[in-house]
Amino acid sequence: MKVACSSCGAQHSLPDAQLVGRPRVQFNCAKCGKATLVELAQNPDATQILSPLPEFARSAGAPRLSGSGAIEDPGLRLPVGKAIAISVIAGPGKGLVYSVQKPRVVIGRADADIVINDKEISRWHCALEIKDDVIRLRDLESTNGTFFEDERVRVAELKHLSEFRIGASIILLSVTPKLAVAR
Repeated sequence: MKVACSSCGAQHSLPDAQLVGRPRVQFNCAKCGKATLVELAQNPDATQILSPLPEFARSAGAPRLSGSGAIEDPGLRLPVGKAIAISVIAGPGKGLVYSVQKPRVVIGRADADIVINDKEISRWHCALEIKDDVIRLRDLESTNGTFFEDERVRVAELKHLSEFRIGASIILLSVTPKLAVAR
């Protein structure tokens, strides 16, 4: 099996005979020495986890904030008729609930759209990027990482009731129909 290092992109050949029956394998790059995790089992119904996104590909398609804080990806938009919220279900901010009001929100310890007071969270730790019904969790080069389904991820797609961990905090995403306001 041919694979590329997630840090430098160097190509490696892994022996197929040693990969049989394993869901994933980790190897250290001979060129840069960094570890790369390769998912081997492909379940078409499973959530796709891109972990880690190769360093040489990180900046290419990732939406970025301009100097004014505006979203540079005009394709992001909140889904019509749905409310999105995140709840801190474990950790220092347990019990806090935040309504997501923009198609891209940054979650962090300070100076972010959603602030969670957890000393293990980076100032700008991760972002939720929403395009209609697709909700993407993106790590923002955080020190301690973003975890989804017990794996450190760069990018993962979330669904209703998905949980992810940043620092010592476990966060639950909920997507519900918007309630009509009676007049």
